[in-house]
Order: sequence, then C-alpha cells, then structure tokens
Amino acid sequence: MLSFVLLQAVAGAALGKAGAALSAAIAAFAAGYGIGKVGSAAMEAIARQPESAGNIRTSMIIVAGMIEGAALLGIIVCLLAIVM
Repeated sequence: MLSFVLLQAVAGAALGKAGAALSAAIAAFAAGYGIGKVGSAAMEAIARQPESAGNIRTSMIIVAGMIEGAALLGIIVCLLAIVM
C-alpha cells in the first residue's frame, strides 16, 4: 500500500515537471511569434511612411523588450516549478 502511494506521488511530480517544461517551451515560442508579428508590422508601417521610421523603430524595440520580459518571467516561473 505504501509503495502504491509513493509511486503515485513520484508520477505526479514527474507529470508536473513535464508540464512546467512544456509551459516554458510554449512561452518561448509565443514570444518569438509575438516579436515576429511586431517586426513585420513595423516594417510594413515603415514601408508606408518612411519619414516616421525612427519613431516606429523605437516603438518596435520597446514593445519587443516588453514581450521578451514577459516571456522571460514566464520561463523563470516554469523553471522554478521544475526545481521546487
């Protein structure tokens, strides 16, 4: 009986770690997709109005940094879930 309980606990912990690893991967892919969409939209906007390229580029870099920060926070939380 005790071995059955221990086996369930270990299986639950392994499943939790696999879920955290999958969540970290999803966060990384979502950040890459989001930054790609921002870059694409910025290049399209610069092609339409070349005179405002500086402002668009600055806004694009700020938004990309915010996306990276959110993704990094998500990945760190997932890695902490694996370790703890």
